[in-house]
Amino acid sequence: MQPITIEHLPQQGRFQAIVDGRLCVCDYRLDGSVMIFTHTEVAPQLEGQGIAAALVRAALAYAESAGYKVRPLCSYVRGYMRRHPETLVLQA
Repeated sequence: MQPITIEHLPQQGRFQAIVDGRLCVCDYRLDGSVMIFTHTEVAPQLEGQGIAAALVRAALAYAESAGYKVRPLCSYVRGYMRRHPETLVLQA
């Protein structure tokens, strides 16, 4: 697999990557100083390649660098944070 290029589109509240011509996303909205993660999606054909994890890792890194707390409404983001306890300090 090629390296994943992740793009942050703050005006859309989205981190995205185009992989094999398919759009993969991690969506959020801001509520003051809290980044609320609402949805993560990777095409079924691309699952298991670490794309969702890469998107969430980039989004959480952004939240940390911007000083945001995180509210993971998305089940994938919640699971990612449980698997990576170092990210739990970001939780609102």
